[in-house]
Amino acid sequence: MKRLLVLGAGTAGTMIVNRLRRRLDPDRWDITVVDHDDVHPYQPGYLFLPFGTYSPDKITRSRHACLPDGVNFVIGDVDRIDAPTNRVTLVDGRTMVYDYLVIASGTTPRPDQTPGMLGAEWRRSIFDFYTFDGAKALAQALQTFDHGRLVVHITDMPIKCPVAPLEFAFLADAWLQERGMRDRVEMVYVTPLPGAFTKPIASARLGSMLDERKIAVESDFMVERIDVENKALISYDEREVPFDLLVTIPLNMGADFVARSGLGDELNYVPVDKHTLQSKAYANIFAVGDASDIPASKAGSVAHFSVEIFADNFCQLVAGKPMSGSFDGHANCFIESGNGKGLLIDFNYDTEPLPGKYPLPLVGPLDLLKETRANHLGKLAFRWIYWNVLLPGRPMPLPTHMSLVGKTTNKTTAKATTK
Repeated sequence: MKRLLVLGAGTAGTMIVNRLRRRLDPDRWDITVVDHDDVHPYQPGYLFLPFGTYSPDKITRSRHACLPDGVNFVIGDVDRIDAPTNRVTLVDGRTMVYDYLVIASGTTPRPDQTPGMLGAEWRRSIFDFYTFDGAKALAQALQTFDHGRLVVHITDMPIKCPVAPLEFAFLADAWLQERGMRDRVEMVYVTPLPGAFTKPIASARLGSMLDERKIAVESDFMVERIDVENKALISYDEREVPFDLLVTIPLNMGADFVARSGLGDELNYVPVDKHTLQSKAYANIFAVGDASDIPASKAGSVAHFSVEIFADNFCQLVAGKPMSGSFDGHANCFIESGNGKGLLIDFNYDTEPLPGKYPLPLVGPLDLLKETRANHLGKLAFRWIYWNVLLPGRPMPLPTHMSLVGKTTNKTTAKATTK
């Protein structure tokens, strides 16, 4: 009996066991997945909690309910991986042996890594929305915030869903407008990037949207600490950004057990081949989703497209064949822009987001890099798709690899069509 052990029952880990349980002979394969609790969150829903779009009960389900029959689900915290002996030890002393290991432990916000962030103002004037508790606390804080300086801040990259801070800024602008308070609130977007986003065309488009909404941008800002007493962000080059309400995205890091096991980089992400997701150190270990160091967005769409490639490759590998699939870094993300509209971007390792139609050329029905009602509805519809199609590993009518068909590839034309 061969043993496949998956560490993490989040988006990537759940998709993997659902797909592989159907493809691997249950008489020859034992599949086990480990996670620290039995609560599976719909993480894109955290963005909507502060504005009342979703209630807390709409964005969580039990993990075991999302897993297929025939998969062992173990609740426990991982202490470390002993890769040379193919063993995983849990904090409570339990030990599991594997033939193949998949690390799907994701990434988490680490406010403890920035001096002052977890000080006296944490969850009083400093909030995050990348956690369930943080989003709920921020929802309460917004109910009493009616004037002052609202700062949306990214500590450093990479982060889960790199467009989410922009979405929050757009939604906060619309939310304040609806309540007649926007003229009493100064908004600032603080980023370590040179612009609004990582890719030039998308950055120009999204930057213009911030400008249209009178949201100031403080770029190339690397925070050194938070001055709690004076309520200000302080950068390494000694710039200061004062705030009355700070919505921050703390430093994101991989699981601590990855570091304890000697398998991670400085942020606890596992170095892998970016096309196969196979560990660079051990041939029987893979890291998928946000747990790896691939140069792609840490987003659900990347997990989805890469897991499709991984599942095929894994079945080839265990059958003694070469892995033929190659993940291209494909990602697509809806970007809520407020007032019932949204954008959609589609890109990969080599090609930045471009305007055009998606998923079908000419007809779409979704527009790329353009604010539309359809994109907003697509974002809302994705919650149903996530629970009922994506997690169960059912086929989706979307190309796994990015296609340039239907996109405007001339940069001059692209810039003109996105204005």
